[in-house]
Amino acid sequence: MKNPHETKLARELRHNQSDAERNLWSRLRNSQIDKVKFRRQQPMGSYIVDFISFEKQLIIEIDGGHHNEEPVKVLDEQRTKYLESREFRVIRFWNNDVLENIDGVLIRIKEILDETQ
Repeated sequence: MKNPHETKLARELRHNQSDAERNLWSRLRNSQIDKVKFRRQQPMGSYIVDFISFEKQLIIEIDGGHHNEEPVKVLDEQRTKYLESREFRVIRFWNNDVLENIDGVLIRIKEILDETQ
């Protein structure tokens, strides 16, 4: 059963996206890459992932600078282990990569999608 609190939080996150999330979502939405459907701000267990393709078992996380701090790194590792235990592949991009090199990010996502076919 879905947790109503997580659903509400996911909805709030969709309405308050970072510039990087908004930028990437504009390129992922409506199955623009290889006709693969992505969802954004999707609850997964006790986490909310940035972008997910259930079809390809792929999760994309967009990280800001605070993800480079040690306590957050540890939490990110735990989160990734949990998501991988659910048979998902997790890839991460830095905010500045999405904002300054969206084409490179999209190429990498496409490469990973091609690996899963």
